[in-house]
Order: sequence, then structure tokens, then C-alpha cells
Amino acid sequence: MRRLVDKLYPRTREQTSANAQILPRIVKYGSLIIAPMTPLADDANMNEPDQSASILLIDDDRELSAMLSDFLSADRLRISACNSGEQGLLEFANNQFDLVILDIMMPGIGGLDVLKKIRQSSTTPVIMLTARGDDIDRIIGLEFGADDYLPKPFNPRELLARIKAILRRSKPQNGESRKLKLGDITLDSRTHRASVSATELELTGTEYEILRCLLETPGEVVSKENLSQRALGRRLLPYDRSVDTHISNLRGKLERAGNKNETIQNQRGVGYLLIPGS
Repeated sequence: MRRLVDKLYPRTREQTSANAQILPRIVKYGSLIIAPMTPLADDANMNEPDQSASILLIDDDRELSAMLSDFLSADRLRISACNSGEQGLLEFANNQFDLVILDIMMPGIGGLDVLKKIRQSSTTPVIMLTARGDDIDRIIGLEFGADDYLPKPFNPRELLARIKAILRRSKPQNGESRKLKLGDITLDSRTHRASVSATELELTGTEYEILRCLLETPGEVVSKENLSQRALGRRLLPYDRSVDTHISNLRGKLERAGNKNETIQNQRGVGYLLIPGS
């Protein structure tokens, strides 16, 4: 049990000795007892997503997968767990999922290879589970099209918060259609699609949300903090390159679709802006 808790929750020396502060916060999930060490700053933002959401969890750690499945299922999300990359790809090919949770370090077909294969045919949101401090894998994963990442060990409530944030912004908006247009770029919030002239853009949910933020204020700088809140549903972390990597991917997709006029520029130390073409 201690090993399972350590996989999920980092413990400082102070937390280990401060038993009186930790014990009142122990929470029981079925037969498992887990002690959250720190509260989530974003708990207030954990609004309910579509409860019919189907999640594919791919992680070779069976004990962790079982715990996460129980935890997420308790929030009425439908979880399909696979313990290898091969099994995960087969499950993904044969079923429809709203989101994938993908461990990077797996034997056989690794998480990055699974992600590449998923992105060959789908823009389904993907959250990577990475080793703490493994910055290279995180950057490569984001470049391959992952929407977000979470380093192990982690609080499962943080994972749930990120799932809900991604599900909220990846669904087409109900009600009146709102189209944003700048030069050759068009974005339709009702259908959740974007295009350059007649070429539809195959954007991940995160890339779509970043483009929407920039189109709403053309020629004005949008801070990286704002982009992180809007596109990732979380605060910008120190040394976090997620927004920069998503911007780089978005630039490439716009260029490959034929956009040569509007450009995304970096305002060093501040954020990004979309420059209208002449």
C-alpha cells in the first residue's frame, strides 16, 4: 500500500514527520486508503464534464491502473484500462474514446510510439503520464501532439481536474454559432473546427483553443499565463514549455495548410500575438 501511495504523492521530510497534519486528510477509495498531501488550487474549477465521457487508460503498472480506474469511475467516467502499448492501440482502433491517458515509459511499444500512431488518424485528446524530471520525453510528447502531461507521482485529483478541463474545451459549443475569421483563417466555435481557406486544420483540442484565443484579439499580445489557463485549464508552471510547444505545432499546421499571411509572433517574456496579413 505504501508503494502505491508513493507512486501518486510526493512526500517531503516535513510532511513525513507532521503526522498530525496528514492523518485528518486521509481519504478512502474502496479498499484503498490514500492520503492527499496537498490541496489542489484548482478544485473550484472542477466542474462536471459530460458524464458519458469514455477514457482509455494505457499504463503497464497494473496496480496504479486499477486504483486510477476506481478513482475516475467514482466520478462517473467510463474507464477502459490497458496494460501495454499493443493492447492500447488495439482498443483505441476498435472503440471510440473522448480522451486517452498514456504512460510514456512502457515495455514493448512505448508511450511515444503509441502517441505517434494515435496522431496519424485522430485528434483525440491525450494526457501523458511522465517520470518526474524527464523533460525531454515531455517536450517530445507535446511535439508529437499530446495535449498535456502530468509527472509521476501525482495527486489523482489533479489528473481528474485536467481531464475535466480538456473535456470541457474539446466539445463543440451549444447554441449560436460564433465564427472568428482573420485573413484566410476561419474558426467555428459551434462545430469546433478551423480552416485555412478551404483546407480544414487537424488541430488537437489544445491547439484549437490557443488559436481561438489569438483570433479573439488579433494584433494584441495574449500572455502565456492566459493561454495556459484557457488552453490547458491550469496555471503556467515554472520552466513550463507546454504553451511554446503547442504554439510551434500550431504554426507548422497553419503553414502546411497554405497560410502565408497571418503569423504568430512571440513577444519575448510576455506571450504571443497573431499578426494580420497585409
